[in-house]
Amino acid sequence: MLDKIYCVDDDAITLMLCKKVIERASFAKEILTATNGEEAILFFKELAQQSDMTYPRLVLLDLNMPIMNGWEFLDHYLEERYHETFPEAKFIVLSSTIDPQDVEKTKNYPMVVDFLSKPITKEMIEGLKQKE
Repeated sequence: MLDKIYCVDDDAITLMLCKKVIERASFAKEILTATNGEEAILFFKELAQQSDMTYPRLVLLDLNMPIMNGWEFLDHYLEERYHETFPEAKFIVLSSTIDPQDVEKTKNYPMVVDFLSKPITKEMIEGLKQKE
């Protein structure tokens, strides 16, 4: 079981579903959420300034969001070198996009380990648990 999972998505129903599925699968002790990439960047910025940072080891990230989308978030995350500050944080893009170029583009981000299609399911979580 992970200590923390961070879900970043602008859709309230998707966030609620993520929380419910993760809770029911007993995959994390705490599920944190953000509604866009800008909130998520601020979250990691604040974490990086803490001396006793306990950070999420898994981030579920949507691509299509207002204010700052998933791609912009990933670019900023790399620019700020948070992948070095939080080396064990792994990202899974959780998106409704069906564009194969999006799947290919995720390979440019070393912290992204998978690309899954929405909606998240118990079976997906069980698969992730097997990889932990």
